[in-house]
Amino acid sequence: MSDSSPTDAPEVLSGIRVLDCSIAMAGPFAAQRLGDLGADVIKVEPTTGEWQRHAAAGGATGNRINVSFLSLNRNKRSIGVDLKSAEGKEILYELVKTSDVFLQNYRPGVAARLGVDYETLRALNPSLVYVSISGYGEDGPYRNRPGQDLLLQAMSGAMLSAGSHGHPPTPAGQYLVDAVTASTAFEGVLAALFHRERTGQGQLVSVNMLDAITTLQMQELSVFTVGGVPQKRGAEPHAHVYIRAPYGTFSTTDGYIALAMPELHALGEVIGDPYFDGLDTETDSWKHRDEIFSRTAARLATESSAHWLAAFSEAGIWAGPVYDYQALVDDEQIKHNGTFIEYEHPTEGLVKTPGFPYKLSETPARIDRGAPLTGEHTREILEELGFGSRADALVEAGVVAAEPAVIEEQV
Repeated sequence: MSDSSPTDAPEVLSGIRVLDCSIAMAGPFAAQRLGDLGADVIKVEPTTGEWQRHAAAGGATGNRINVSFLSLNRNKRSIGVDLKSAEGKEILYELVKTSDVFLQNYRPGVAARLGVDYETLRALNPSLVYVSISGYGEDGPYRNRPGQDLLLQAMSGAMLSAGSHGHPPTPAGQYLVDAVTASTAFEGVLAALFHRERTGQGQLVSVNMLDAITTLQMQELSVFTVGGVPQKRGAEPHAHVYIRAPYGTFSTTDGYIALAMPELHALGEVIGDPYFDGLDTETDSWKHRDEIFSRTAARLATESSAHWLAAFSEAGIWAGPVYDYQALVDDEQIKHNGTFIEYEHPTEGLVKTPGFPYKLSETPARIDRGAPLTGEHTREILEELGFGSRADALVEAGVVAAEPAVIEEQV
C-alpha cells in the first residue's frame, strides 16, 4: 500500500481503540474515518459477515470483498463473533474494557436485547464514548421506521428545493444522508474524546439521520422559518428555490454546463439577448425566474460547452463543466490534490479510491490496511484479550469466525 504520507509519521488517534458494531454505510464510514487517523478499529461482525458484504452496490462484487464493503472498511481489523452466545458476549465485554469508542447503528431496542446498550457497557468502562446511530431517533413516533437514505432525503424537504413544479423531485446522486450522518458521528466522536481528555468522562453520543440531513440545511430552513420565504418551485428546472435565476444546469450542443447567479446585464451581453438589458439583478432575478431560465437555456443550446465556458470566464461569470465520474477522476485539480489514492489489497488487487477529506500537517491520515475478510483478525484479537488458548474451541463451536491468515502489504 502507498500514499503521500511518510510511514513513520505520527497518527493523531494512535492508541484509541474503536469497536465498530455497525452495518451498511453511515456507521462503517464514520469508523473508517477514525481508522484513517490512526485509531485501532475492530470491526465486530457476525460469523457470517456484516450485511454490506452480501449487498454489492452497482453489482460490483469484487473477488472476495465487494466494492461496497471495501470502500467503507479500510484501516480496520475484523473479528467474527456470535453476540447471541454467552461466550461471544464475554469476548465483546473484554473488548469493551480495553476500548475507547463503541459505535453501533442497531435498530432501536436491539442493543438492549443483546446486552450492549450504553448503561451496560458504561458499567464495564466508565470512560467509554458510546455512539448510537439511528434513522429517526432513539424514541418517538418514528423510532421503528427504516432509516434508509432515499426515504430520509424525501422527508427532509430538500428534494423540493430544486427542479420544476409539477415534476417529481430528483434525489441526490449520492448516498447523501448516509454520508452526512457518518460525518456527524465522526464529529461527535472527536468532540466526546476531547471532553474525555479534559475530564476523564465518557458519554453517550446519539446521532440520527433525520436530524443530520435537517441541520445540514441550516441556511435554507432558516430562510423559511425566520425569513418566511416559501419553498416554491417554478415551471423551469431551477437548481435551488432560494437562489436567484439563472441557477442550474443547461444543455449545450455537446453536453451540459452549470451556471450560477450571473449579473443579468452581463449575462445578456455574453449570450446576445437584449431582454436582459432592462432587468434589475436583485429584484427581477426572483420575479421573472422562469422567463430568465428559459431564455438562457435557449441561447446556451446553440453553442458548445467550451464556447460558453470560455465566454463566461472572460466576463467574470460563474460557470463550470458538468462532469461524469471519469472526467472527475481525470481532472487536473483532482490529480494535483491527490484526492484519489491507490494501494494493493491482498485479495482485491490494486484499489483506486477516494482518499481523505482533510490534510493534517503533523498527523496525516493514511492507509495501513485494506478492508478485512470476515474474521481475518479474530485469532489476533483473541490473543490480545487472553483468549488465545481457547481460540480453536471457540471457532469449532461457532462462537467466532476466523479467516486463515492473509499477508497484508504495509504502507
